[in-house]
Amino acid sequence: MYILGLNAFHGDSSCCLFKDNQLVCAAEEERFTRIKHYAGLPFESIKFCLNDQKIDISDIDYITINRDPKSKVLQKIIYAIKNKFQIIKLFNRVKNLKKIKNLKLEIEKEFNCKDIKAKVCNIEHHTAHIASSVFTSNFTNCNYLSVDGFGDFVSTVAGKFQNGKIFKFDEVLFPHSLGLFYTLITQFLGFKKYGDEYKVMGLSAYGNPKYINEVESLFLKKDKKLFELDLKYFLHHSGNVEMTWYNQEPKISDIFSEKVFSLLGNPREIDEKITQKHMDIASSAQKVYENILFKILNDLYLKNKTENLCLSGGCALNSLANGKISNFTPFNKIYINHSPGDSGGSIGSVLAFLNKGNKKNIYINDNPYLGPKFSNDYIQTLVDNSFEKLENSKVKVKKYEIQDDMLKATAKELSEGKIVGFFQGNMEFGARALGNRSILADPRIKDIRDVLNKKIKNREEFRPFAPSVLSEKKVEWFGDEDISPFMSKVIKINSSKANLVPGVVHADQTCRAQIVNKDKNLVFYNLIKYFDKITNVPMVINTSFNENEPIVCKPEEALSCFLRTDMDILVLENYIFKRYR
Repeated sequence: MYILGLNAFHGDSSCCLFKDNQLVCAAEEERFTRIKHYAGLPFESIKFCLNDQKIDISDIDYITINRDPKSKVLQKIIYAIKNKFQIIKLFNRVKNLKKIKNLKLEIEKEFNCKDIKAKVCNIEHHTAHIASSVFTSNFTNCNYLSVDGFGDFVSTVAGKFQNGKIFKFDEVLFPHSLGLFYTLITQFLGFKKYGDEYKVMGLSAYGNPKYINEVESLFLKKDKKLFELDLKYFLHHSGNVEMTWYNQEPKISDIFSEKVFSLLGNPREIDEKITQKHMDIASSAQKVYENILFKILNDLYLKNKTENLCLSGGCALNSLANGKISNFTPFNKIYINHSPGDSGGSIGSVLAFLNKGNKKNIYINDNPYLGPKFSNDYIQTLVDNSFEKLENSKVKVKKYEIQDDMLKATAKELSEGKIVGFFQGNMEFGARALGNRSILADPRIKDIRDVLNKKIKNREEFRPFAPSVLSEKKVEWFGDEDISPFMSKVIKINSSKANLVPGVVHADQTCRAQIVNKDKNLVFYNLIKYFDKITNVPMVINTSFNENEPIVCKPEEALSCFLRTDMDILVLENYIFKRYR
């Protein structure tokens, strides 16, 4: 049985393929279209999944999608009547809503076929989020929290997962949303692109929470509810916010009203210099977000007293808050998968569907390496076709017959301060699952952040870089802290070690660390192992392989990024490309 899972007509569209209840491949559409956070139908991802398994669209039995236009219809109508909100606006805020209903038709049109046999199954947005987390966590009993902007008229769902069943305790409906609160602050601070919220999180580390009272004013104080926005500061509920979602990068116009100015002053312009006040606003917003999150979690624990917690939804990407959960709540075992945001909803939609139809519990491995891979023969053809370009750029290429020899040579280059583009095996799925499409550097170098930004990344100077650490060295460097394999938590580094890796330690002695296990990624693990043998430091800086673009997918994109930036070394499978200056 083949099932295609989709996140479609929404930001970070994606596709996955299950064969006989097992996840076999998945990809995010932005990696193929080269448009960040691409919204629309993920046709290229669908084609990749079909080609990967050597099947045709006619072989698909079911198509699941993490959207259900029929969900919360009554609540939508009641809201519209109560708030004199035009029902037609509410139901068509996203212009492609009708396309969700005609999903099969859209696919048939793209693949030039008629009457595909697959049955389309709509899965409520947050149910897909929750399923993507609980069914990959290996917990049989846990609490869950799904928090994001909005999906199917809902922003937040809290409950428990027990013996294969999902139970809901609380939910928050439109127009109230922690995700939209964070988006308001993001836009107010001059970060206008879809998905820029992580910049506020990074900026918050440089500020002091001096504006907590002002930021808290964005919420109404109602103890009986999880939280409630003070809507006079917001515009998203009015129907007057412009949103563009279809076949391009998502865009959302400002969601804050002018009343915010009375709290926080004038908003920062896009090109305006970042001041201490901006940092303090970011710090205050992060603190307010954390306080609300921890209150929700503490109340959740009282309803089901387990130390196990699954987090999902776009807000689960707030690694700074995630790293503090065990300090401010009773939860000690916190699971966040490699794609807790909307792209992971494609996988979650299938898992929710399978859970409905199976008597036995559904669990899958949380392996994130699900995308395209390329052979050494493919790389050789690329080298042959790029001979003149490489020669003009003073790049020499060496092929290593033995992979270990290539890894040892790469580790040596890293230890000598070189910046390395590392391209191996299957492409990762999810923004926080790195290792096969990565830019690597030596964390011992104090000014490595400036070097990386100058040579390649060209991003805001306040944004830190993160380390990938050998799993067996975790305790030695980070104590008993629970470290994620998916860079989803910011944690404290042992004080005796912090000065050894200044390139990854934040001002508050924390790192957004990722552990690397043999069983998940042996090649990347061995590279760090060789680096450790040379330096006695069991970690490397690991950031996404891109330059203000989606993470590279194909060798051609990796080579292009290498040639147009000032990267020192490029590793494509068993080949090392080296600049001679």
